[in-house]
Amino acid sequence: MLSFFPTLPIITAVFLYVFPFKKAGKAIAILAQMALVAASFYLFFAVRQGDIIDPIGNYDGVLGVILRADTLAAVFVALVAFIFFVAALYRFHEDDGKLFWFFLFIWQGLLNGIFLTGDMFNRFVLIEVVTVVVSVMIMFNRDNRSQYDGLLHLMVNTVAVKFYLFGIGFVYRLTGTLDMHAARVALAQIDNSSLVLPFALVMTAVTLKCALAPLFSWFPKAAGTPGASTVVSTILSGLHIKSGIYMFIRFQALFGEIDASGFFLIIGIITGVVGFMWALSQSDIKLILAYNTISQMGLIIAGLNLSDNYAHVGSIYHVINHTLFKSALFLCAGLVAKAYGTRDTSEIRGVFKRMPIVGAAILMAILGITGTPFFNGSISRYFILSGAGVATTGAIMLINLGTILVFIKYSIMLFGQPKPGQGAVPIDNFKKASVLILGILCFAGGIFGEELIRFLFNVTASVDAAGYFEKTIFFILSGLAGFLIYKYYLKTSKLLAKVRQVEIGFRSMCTLMGIFFAVLLIATHLIV
Repeated sequence: MLSFFPTLPIITAVFLYVFPFKKAGKAIAILAQMALVAASFYLFFAVRQGDIIDPIGNYDGVLGVILRADTLAAVFVALVAFIFFVAALYRFHEDDGKLFWFFLFIWQGLLNGIFLTGDMFNRFVLIEVVTVVVSVMIMFNRDNRSQYDGLLHLMVNTVAVKFYLFGIGFVYRLTGTLDMHAARVALAQIDNSSLVLPFALVMTAVTLKCALAPLFSWFPKAAGTPGASTVVSTILSGLHIKSGIYMFIRFQALFGEIDASGFFLIIGIITGVVGFMWALSQSDIKLILAYNTISQMGLIIAGLNLSDNYAHVGSIYHVINHTLFKSALFLCAGLVAKAYGTRDTSEIRGVFKRMPIVGAAILMAILGITGTPFFNGSISRYFILSGAGVATTGAIMLINLGTILVFIKYSIMLFGQPKPGQGAVPIDNFKKASVLILGILCFAGGIFGEELIRFLFNVTASVDAAGYFEKTIFFILSGLAGFLIYKYYLKTSKLLAKVRQVEIGFRSMCTLMGIFFAVLLIATHLIV
C-alpha cells in the first residue's frame, strides 16, 4: 500500500515525458494528483488504527526496504499530495515542456519516500537524489544566476549529507541495523557518551536541511533565485524545507537519550530573529518570502524544543499552516511579478485594484502568517506560546513582531495607485483558483483550529478564551508597535542596507558547517 505514494508520481512523471498530447497529458496528471490526495486521506484514516508497515520484497525483520507510516508521516504525505496538486493546477496552462513536469513529479515521489522510509540509508539515497533533482529545477531556465544558485544548492547539500552518512555509519556500528525503530531500541541500551559523535554528525546535516542559523544561507539563494519557476520556489519554501523538520523530529526521537532541546531552542530563537532581519533588508518579493521562511523555521524548531506537549502540537500545526500561507504568498508573488514586470516591492502598488482575487489571497495569507486572530497562524502560535517560559515568551513575541514588520513592508504593494500599464495582465482561472483555495484555507485553519488539531493529532487542545483574548491584545499592540517602528525607523535605517550586503559563499558555508558541528559536539558532550 505505502509503495503507491513514491511510485505513482514517478510513473506519472515518465508517462508525461512520453505522452504526445500536452493538454491531455496534463489533465491525466491532475487526475493522478487527485488520486494521491484521496489516497493520502485514506492513509491518514488507516494509521489512526495503528502504524502501517509495508516491507518491500517481503523480507523478514529489518533486512529489506521497509516503508512505515504513522500519524506524523501521514500528515506530511497529505501535505505533499495537496501542494503538488495545487502546483499542477497552477501550471496547467503554462507551456513548461515535458522535462519540467517530469522532474516535478519525480520530486514528489522522492519526498514521499523520505517521509515513509524507515531505513536511514534509504533516506540518505533519497536525499541525495532529491538534491540533484531540486538543483536541476532551480537551474532549469539556464540563466547565469540560476545556474550559480543551483550549483551552490547542490554542493552545499552534498557536503551536508556526508555528515549524515558518517553519522548513520556510526549508528550502524553501534546497533547493527539501519532501521530507525530497531536502532532506537538498541541505542537506549548504549552508554550516552558513545552517542555524542553520531548525534552531532547527523544533527549538523539536519540543521542545514532545516535552514537554521548559521546554516541557512543556501536556502534564500535556492528559493529566491530570479530564474526559478514560481512553482519551484513555492515547493521549496512551502514544502521541501519541511523534510528537514520531519528529519529533525525523527532523529531527535532516535537519539532520545540525549536531551539537546535547550541547545536547539536557542538555535531556533536565533534563527527566528536573524531570518526576519534579513527579510526586512530585502526589496525583492521572493527574497523577502524566502528569508521569512527561515524565521518561521526558527519559530517551529523553538516550539518543538519546549518541554510542553501543547507547544509540540502547536509547532506541527504551524508546519501545516506555514505550508499553506507561504505557498499562497509565493504563487501570488509569481503572478504579481509577471503582471508588474518587476519583483521590487518599491515599484509595485495597487495590487488590489489590478488583481483583486490575487490581492485577497495575499491578504488572507498575510493575516495567517502574522498570527492575526481567527486565522490559522494565531492558533499555532497560541499553543507554542502556551508552553513557553517568561524569557522564551519574550523571544517568540520578538519573532512575531519581526514577522509583522516584514509583512507591513510587504503589504504596502497591495494599496496605492499602480503606474499606467502595470498589473494589466489576464490571469487564467486555474491560477486564481489555486491561490484562492490556499487563502481560504488560511482562514478555515483559524476558525476550525481546535477541531483540526483534534482530528489530525487526536489531541484535545482547547483554546482558552481569556488566554486567546490576551494574545489578541498582544497582537494588536505588536501591530501598532510594528507600524511605528517601520514608519519612523526602518524606512530610513542604514543598518538593513548593511545586512543586505552580507554575502555568504560556498567556502564560508562549509566553514560554518564545520564550526557548527564542533560547537554541537562540545555542547552534546557537556549535556551527557
